[in-house]
Amino acid sequence: MASEPIDRLMADAEHAADMIRKAKDVLIVAHIDADGITSAAIASKTCERLGKEYNVLFANKMDSDTIHTINTTDKDTVWIVDLGSGYLSDYKRDRIVVSDHHVPDPKWRRGQLTLDSFQIIEHVNCHTYGMDGSTEACGATTTYLISKAIDQSNRDLAYLGVIGACGDLQDRNEYGLIGVNRIALNDAIANGDVIAEKDLRLFGRASRPLVQFIQYSNDPNLDGLTDDSHACHEFFDDLGIPLTENNVSRKWLDLSPDEKQKVRDALREHIRPCDEWILIGETYTLPRFPLTGGLRDAKEFATSLNSCGRYDDAPTGVKICFGEQSAMADAERNRAEHRKNISSALQYVKHNDLIHRRQFIQYFDAGDAIKDTVVGIVAGMILSTEGFNRMMPIIAFAKADDGVKVSARADRSLGERGLDLSIIMNRAAEIVGGYGGGHNVAAGATIPVDKEDQFLDIVEDMVASQLI
Repeated sequence: MASEPIDRLMADAEHAADMIRKAKDVLIVAHIDADGITSAAIASKTCERLGKEYNVLFANKMDSDTIHTINTTDKDTVWIVDLGSGYLSDYKRDRIVVSDHHVPDPKWRRGQLTLDSFQIIEHVNCHTYGMDGSTEACGATTTYLISKAIDQSNRDLAYLGVIGACGDLQDRNEYGLIGVNRIALNDAIANGDVIAEKDLRLFGRASRPLVQFIQYSNDPNLDGLTDDSHACHEFFDDLGIPLTENNVSRKWLDLSPDEKQKVRDALREHIRPCDEWILIGETYTLPRFPLTGGLRDAKEFATSLNSCGRYDDAPTGVKICFGEQSAMADAERNRAEHRKNISSALQYVKHNDLIHRRQFIQYFDAGDAIKDTVVGIVAGMILSTEGFNRMMPIIAFAKADDGVKVSARADRSLGERGLDLSIIMNRAAEIVGGYGGGHNVAAGATIPVDKEDQFLDIVEDMVASQLI
């Protein structure tokens, strides 16, 4: 795959690779979600193979403490993965590599120096060349470009880029993974590490028993089946598909090709025609990982990583990236806790009628009832849940140690109409004394306590100006 923007991005990756090769030692700074953990895994394995001493610092966000650590570390080089682009003008040291896909800091201009800014920053980000960081590249695939530029033998890390992209929901595209993500995917397929095929995109292909696989689908909603266990049992019974084999519950990946086709054809009757591309599309299987444990499907693998990172155990996530058996039990405990917290958080929002609507936005304030590390996931799930308005951006608040965490989510169709939550979060937060950024349909901020109403007023005005 060749195009001028990608060629130029790969040239940036070559410059960054040269800085990493020449580093005496490296501090890797990574985000805590699945994309950040896979990025850290790629960066750390790359440094290990180079024989470089390195440390990994996981950060929930690029706050003042993290920026201070970056600026004052005694490590020769700092490699910031899956975060960092939004704060380029805050770095005051030499020898920094940033591999990211979030909207870059508008105050920083590559190649322009001020009297107090002579540091060298190798910035590798698809936005630099007009690509979309929410669909064409993630932190892990951008980091993979650098690793591959350092040594072609690092192509065996490409599968981690695929997992990172799925963790950022970039597989939820009509054409599957595209852009830089496609480069990593093609390398992973060539390595035999990923199988890409057209199949049901519902979550739980490798882990959920068949009834729950259909019952818990809400993206898309399956009319007459979602949240109805009895109807799902009848669905499979009518198709003549047994739910168990040798007294063991069957999962989607256990079905024969003919059985899968029967189900796919029947499910088309339970969705809107415009949602068919959401239901059926490109999926990514990791054949080298076991069927049990939730790591065979890239999307489920990413969920396991998210559950590690969101519960302060990102290092375990890095271990399972490389199949370390000793970490599997810890990962499963994290995932069980993650599922429980997400489920209870969704129920909390629904049962307490927390959703409030203005003319152009909807919002809820979870206070300290929902962890600030998962409130964005909850907001995103609400948008795809029956009974909620998916055509309005949703703003979610949760208490955090350093103020109020804000997560903003919107349907992709609003992004196509011109909505850019990254700009909105950045500017609105700055006005009330906070900071923010992200992507056009998924962004966040941290703001001072008691500034929520003022923040919402600003956000609503900005949403209206972008969509009207």
